[in-house]
This record gives sequence, structure tokens and C-alpha cells, in this order.
Amino acid sequence: MLLDMKLFMATYLYKLCKSHFGDVRFVGVKYHNKIGWIAKAQLGNDFENLTADGKTSTDALRKLRNRVKKIIRRYNEV
Repeated sequence: MLLDMKLFMATYLYKLCKSHFGDVRFVGVKYHNKIGWIAKAQLGNDFENLTADGKTSTDALRKLRNRVKKIIRRYNEV
């Protein structure tokens, strides 16, 4: 069940980034010993990254999703 939620969130983030930024290389989550869980979206050929960290992998994905939504909202306001 939890794996399905992570996969759903990562897929949703991928589609959200793809629709706004265009080229997306990957969206993923990994565990770092000192920081904790890190969610990362790598965009395009310029190796631009969006990252967010959290206590759990779901928390990191949720923070990254909120960050992407905030960027899109600010872009649409201009």
C-alpha cells in the first residue's frame, strides 16, 4: 500500500514537471544517512534539479510536490 502511494506521488510529480518544465529526466527518492529522505526531480539537459528532504520518503515527495506547485503558481501569476 505504501509503495503504491510513493509510486503514485512520483508519477504525479513527473507528469506535473513534464507539463510545466518540458523535459524531465527522472523523479525519485533516496535515503541519505545524514539528511534523511531526499526527493529529487532532474529537469532537462541542463541538469537543473529540484530537491526536498523529509523524515519519511512520503514526506519528502509531498514537500517536493508543494515546491513544484508553488513554482507553477508563481509562474502563472506573472
